[in-house]
Formats: sequence, structure tokens, C-alpha cells
Amino acid sequence: MRTATALFRGMRPRQWTKNLFLFAGLVFTDHWDMMPVALGAFAIFCCLSSGMYLLNDVRDRDRDRLHPAKRLRPVASGELSVGLATAAGIVLLGGGCAAAWTVNQPFAAIALVFVALQFAYTYALKQMVLLDVFAIALAFVLRAVAGSAAVAVPNSVWLLVCTLQVALFMGFGKRRHEIVELTEQAGNHRTTLDHYSVPFLDQMISIVLGALVVSYAVYAAASPTAAAHPGLVYSLPFVMYGIFRYLYLIHMRHMGGSPETIVLQDRPLQITIALWLAFVIGAFRFR
Repeated sequence: MRTATALFRGMRPRQWTKNLFLFAGLVFTDHWDMMPVALGAFAIFCCLSSGMYLLNDVRDRDRDRLHPAKRLRPVASGELSVGLATAAGIVLLGGGCAAAWTVNQPFAAIALVFVALQFAYTYALKQMVLLDVFAIALAFVLRAVAGSAAVAVPNSVWLLVCTLQVALFMGFGKRRHEIVELTEQAGNHRTTLDHYSVPFLDQMISIVLGALVVSYAVYAAASPTAAAHPGLVYSLPFVMYGIFRYLYLIHMRHMGGSPETIVLQDRPLQITIALWLAFVIGAFRFR
């Protein structure tokens, strides 16, 4: 029982919230009849993500032991053996890739690209300055693209641009949190952190946030989608507040370590996301 619990924890179910980006295509096209397919696609990406988390934890177990929070992960703490974690990761990846073909070919192809990117990140890109954050951001974009492919709806270029910028914001915020939390030990946990600094990351965050606000404003007020759904513009204040709230939590509450933790713990942000979602759904449902 303890082994099963440790294995489940190693799959990082809290981080399955990242795969909610797969529902973007569904939400922004109002094709709710495809919800069962979208849920299946979500489950498949949870399997793929968990498989990579286990393999990542096996590879990084020595470095994770130097981190105040990651040292408690099942593999790093010794609760879960390297052999079992590796086997479970391979099974989850294999099963997820096989299941992806039952959805449709475009979705399966994107799922394979997602897995390839995760391998590249785990074994190479995470050691490369800036490319490490861009790899994380691209994974979010692939989730959004995969979700649209699963329910057979076209991707909005503006929506993908906004997804990329949101993910870059969270990625740079995470790196900033790691430097602040680990101080002089940051480089021992992740070598790229020696090449980042708080002022530099603050500049990157400011650039990305400015671009994100402008991009979403154009999408919500002046894009062809906005012309067809005028109510979409009313979702803009919630996006702006959500961005500023997240920024406040990073700088003032030092909660930028993991986006899923922030979303699951901060009630004002949860309410903001719920209201934003309600306004977006309303804009597409009631023209």
C-alpha cells in the first residue's frame, strides 16, 4: 500500500492541472458535445505527463535531494525505488501513446511531439539557458494544440500566442522563485540557475506580461473572433487582474515555485479564473 501511494505521488497528480490547457479549443469554440473526447484527451496527457515526471525524478534524484521541497519526492526520498519508477514511467508513456491513436491521427502526432519535447527537456534542454523556459512554454502550447486536434476544431493563432506568453510568464516566475528560495545553492540544484539573476528574470517577466496583455486585448476586442463574439471583450479585466494577482504572489508571497500550487491554494485567483471562464463561455454561447 505504501508503495502504491508513493507511486501515485510520484505521478504528481497536482500537476495534472497543467493539462487543463487541452480544453482551450473546446471552451473557445463552444463545442461542448465533444466533452467526452476532450476528457479522454486530458486523461491521455495526464498519463504522458506522469510517465515523464517519474523518469525525470529518476534522473534528477541526486539534485532533488538538495532542494528543500523536492527532496520529499518519492524517488529522491527513497520511498519509491528507481526500478519501479522507471518501469511505471515507461508503461505510462507507452500506454498513453497507444491510447492517443484511438482519438485521431493529428492528436496522436501531437502527443508524440509532446513526448519527444519532454525527453529533450529532461535530458538536454533543462541545462540550456532560456531554452529551458521556452521548452516548458512550448509544452503548454502543444497541450492547447492537442486539445483542438482532439475535438477537431481549428486553432486560433491569437490563442496560441497568449498560451505561449502565459507559459513563459510562469516559467520565468518559477526560475525566479528557485533563485530566491535556494540562494547560493541554486546552481547545485539546477546548473542554468547560475546564469540567471532576479533582475534579469524580472525584466523577462515584464516583457512577457506586457506582450500578453496586448495580445489578449487584441484577441478579445479586435480579432475576427471578437467581431463574431462581442462579449469576449468583457473577459479582459479578469485576465489583467489574474496576471497582476499571480505577479503579486510571486513577488510578495514568494509562491512562484509551481503554478499548480498557486492555482490550488489562492482563492482570489481561483475565483478570477472561474469568472473569466464564465464570461468566455457566455460570450461564445450568447452572441
